[in-house]
Amino acid sequence: MPPRMPPRMPGQMPRPGAAAPAPTNGDYSVEGALGTALASLPQAVLVIDVAGVIRFVNSAGEQLFDSSAQHLCGQRLDVLIPGDSTVCTLVFQALEHRSPVSEYGTVLESLRTGTRTVTAQVSPLVDRSGGVVLSLMEHTLAMKIGQQLAHRNAARSVTAMAALLAHEIKNPLSGIRGAAQLLETSAAPEDRTLTQLICDEADRIVKLVDRMEVFTDQRPLERDPVNIHQVMEHVRRVAENGFARHVRFTERYDPSLPPVWGHRDQLIQVFLNLVKNAAEACPQDTAEITLTTSYQHGIRVQLPGSGTMMNLPLVVTVQDNGEGIPEDLRPHLFDPFVTTKRTGSGLGLALVAKIISDHGGVIEFDSQPRRTVFKVMLPIVHTRAPALAWADLPGKSTEQ
Repeated sequence: MPPRMPPRMPGQMPRPGAAAPAPTNGDYSVEGALGTALASLPQAVLVIDVAGVIRFVNSAGEQLFDSSAQHLCGQRLDVLIPGDSTVCTLVFQALEHRSPVSEYGTVLESLRTGTRTVTAQVSPLVDRSGGVVLSLMEHTLAMKIGQQLAHRNAARSVTAMAALLAHEIKNPLSGIRGAAQLLETSAAPEDRTLTQLICDEADRIVKLVDRMEVFTDQRPLERDPVNIHQVMEHVRRVAENGFARHVRFTERYDPSLPPVWGHRDQLIQVFLNLVKNAAEACPQDTAEITLTTSYQHGIRVQLPGSGTMMNLPLVVTVQDNGEGIPEDLRPHLFDPFVTTKRTGSGLGLALVAKIISDHGGVIEFDSQPRRTVFKVMLPIVHTRAPALAWADLPGKSTEQ
């Protein structure tokens, strides 16, 4: 009599020769699996028929073109993007010759996408429809990771500099100011202007060091579920009643977004800084700022100081119609003391980079004349944050 096999424990692979258990949930049909796979791809996928009309767009394609599949399907590709662009040329070439083509590092430029660098691949469909599949992979994933590391390094450098200034500069400044006050008592009237100048300059440097001491705070964030729309509403009200009275605000919010797992006051500080910069960059007579929230499949990053992996699906953008950021400043925009303002200290965006880094998020920007966009991607920690629906937040109901 053959020996009995021990019972299979839950989660174990089936024994050799045993039938695989039937799936208990999920659609494992060919059609269901294909739809799920296409929706899960990080690159944009479009199906285009022989007339150049879009027939299918996956989720990444909706995000790339900032529009729903329902709106995109039925449009001609050469209406969505310029007909003389490299992407359109590749599609029409593949439709004509029925052969796959690709282009690495081509520029995709349109009103919806802005200017993006992508790898475009076009392949004929294997059926008899005559259509093609267009795949667009952005060259921004590695750039986002690189920017995130650069911004964190900038924040760390400011932190180290702030600690050094606090210990090595403030104490000598106190002695210099005291010595200047003593000299003033015995100085001639014409020399007292100089001693007062010494005191004023010492006070100015102390104020600068005091502003930088915020970078030395390394305590863990006290996180709570934060309604990002309440944060943005607060920022807009403060701006409209203060530094941005001349600005016309446009809000494009997704009310279905879940809360951010973060620190409310620090997030307000981040977006107040970004909106203030945007308001100062806008033309005085036609100033426009657009505030947007949306959901996208974000990259996963590791929270600094822990092993927790965080998704970054919540996106907040601040867009202005100013002249844009000078080309030479862009690589160093989040470094300390980098500014285009005559009276600016250059610490605002460095502090923004530190706060976003502390949240485990990513900040990036795209600047063109009349269109500068700062994009902040924020995390939701599903394993730590309690579930909280939009309707549960103060002042919100399920009726929209």
